[in-house]
Amino acid sequence: MDQSRNFKSEFLRTFTILSYSHNKYNVWQDFIFASACSFSNAVDKFHFAEREKEYLQRIHKYDKKEQQLFPKLLSQVVMEFDKNTDQDLLGDLFMDLNFGDACKGQFFTPYHVCKLMSEITLGDVVSEVKDKGYISIHDCACGAGATLIAAVNDAKEKLAKAGINYQNHIFVTAQDIDQTVALMCYIQLSLLGVAGFVKIGDSLANPMSTDDGGKNYWYMPMYFSRPWQMRKLIKQLKGEK
Repeated sequence: MDQSRNFKSEFLRTFTILSYSHNKYNVWQDFIFASACSFSNAVDKFHFAEREKEYLQRIHKYDKKEQQLFPKLLSQVVMEFDKNTDQDLLGDLFMDLNFGDACKGQFFTPYHVCKLMSEITLGDVVSEVKDKGYISIHDCACGAGATLIAAVNDAKEKLAKAGINYQNHIFVTAQDIDQTVALMCYIQLSLLGVAGFVKIGDSLANPMSTDDGGKNYWYMPMYFSRPWQMRKLIKQLKGEK
């Protein structure tokens, strides 16, 4: 891959084409939902039908030429994120497009602050993994996921020094009341290659529960990998939720 290419700038140029004839924030919402579906529908067959139905409703608002720009946008995000996973790319794009001012007054914590928070709060992950088998990281108001991304990258670096593959030993759970930003978090965590899930809902009025049924849950692709499915099976055999 050409490391000199600025895929973030290319994304903004492609996105501008769609915003000529459609409301800019609606385009962003549709792009985020469509991208999240591309991850979810590949692995989560339980939610496939309902999410595919909503995806088709959203994408059919655009003509065929415009529809072809959505996978292009996602590829630009993937390529830019692949250059550097230690960033809140979608959060930065959200702010670059001035959605923070225009949409619900949402402002994301700067990534360098999230990095500092992670360095202060993250404990001895290597010892915890060796003792328990994995570590859990949770954010009940995740936004686009900057805090979680920083924590995962910090834990990833520490585990790598101990010769441990982070993908098999970090489990992330997140929740946010806003569907679009929650799915931004879901996309970025999926691209990071960690297992876990994001719940869309009010974490105060409707927090995560073992009795939820999974209706508003978006499971990262790594959640369905063999190591995590084996852990899930073992817990079920032990009668644990």
